[in-house]
Amino acid sequence: MRDTSLVTRPDSYADAGTIPVSEPTQVLTFGPIAFEVPGRPTPLEIKVNVPAVGEDLPIILLSHGHGGSNFLSSLRGYGPLVDFWAAHGFVVIQPTHLDSTVLGQRETGHPEAPLFWKTRVQDMSFILDHLDEIEATVPGLAGRLDRERVAVAGHSLGGHTAAMLLGTGTTDPADGSPVRLPDARIKAGVIIGAPGLADEQVNQAMLERYPVMGHTDFSTMTTPALVVAGDRDFNPMFSDRLSYRWDAYTAAPAPKTLLMLHDAEHLFGGISGYDAAETSDENPARVAVLRAMIWAYLRSQLYPTDPAWDRAVAAFDSGSVESK
Repeated sequence: MRDTSLVTRPDSYADAGTIPVSEPTQVLTFGPIAFEVPGRPTPLEIKVNVPAVGEDLPIILLSHGHGGSNFLSSLRGYGPLVDFWAAHGFVVIQPTHLDSTVLGQRETGHPEAPLFWKTRVQDMSFILDHLDEIEATVPGLAGRLDRERVAVAGHSLGGHTAAMLLGTGTTDPADGSPVRLPDARIKAGVIIGAPGLADEQVNQAMLERYPVMGHTDFSTMTTPALVVAGDRDFNPMFSDRLSYRWDAYTAAPAPKTLLMLHDAEHLFGGISGYDAAETSDENPARVAVLRAMIWAYLRSQLYPTDPAWDRAVAAFDSGSVESK
């Protein structure tokens, strides 16, 4: 039976300006920085977004989605999130993964095309392997990174990438071998609108095109994570089950937190870009709530004595929060 129980609620998001955050600062953006990676058909390009002031800065690695836009699914996208997080104290590093439409690699016959699901994860670990070079390249960044406070965030297919870095397992459809690529340097994660588990309600045509999506195993994802879901993020091209988009919470072991946004669809009001035409539920207030809640979660995960998350939850009135 199809689960299409979409709930309509008042869409005010009146809490957009009431979630407590730090004072913003100016942001320096530098990129692209290109790395030659053995076996990668194109260089790995990244953009680095740095608060203008501050020392011992925590890091967010941000993995873009697999969208069909020309540039949003690359280091050029997700400005509404990136600008906010960097202005409030995080160094945000954005790669362009091989599945980005910018690179034209989806239809090349590469063994991992069109998703490049494994290479995406390797991109992120490569970035952490080369923080020294990144510090030396970005003006004014040297000596300011806190390598002990690293988080990953990802949207849609980027959520799948983040989940794998946090411990999720899968099976390589090319040879049937198990694959786990966790990175212990990452202390917390945020998974936004990610693909879920394959069951009898999943779209079989989708699995034929993206067979790796039939093997996701969240049971090994042990790193703390915030799973962000929208209660209108329903797409029968993926699954007839609405809860598909928050399987990363229900099927993973603790500690996990589920942040449910009322009336949010897959772009959560427009997180992939300012005034993005692909946004079906455009709502700047929703974006403001989401990015502030993620900021607060990561602050409290990376700095356990920081009360940012408790304060944010107390002010949040645009959905629901549950933890295990």
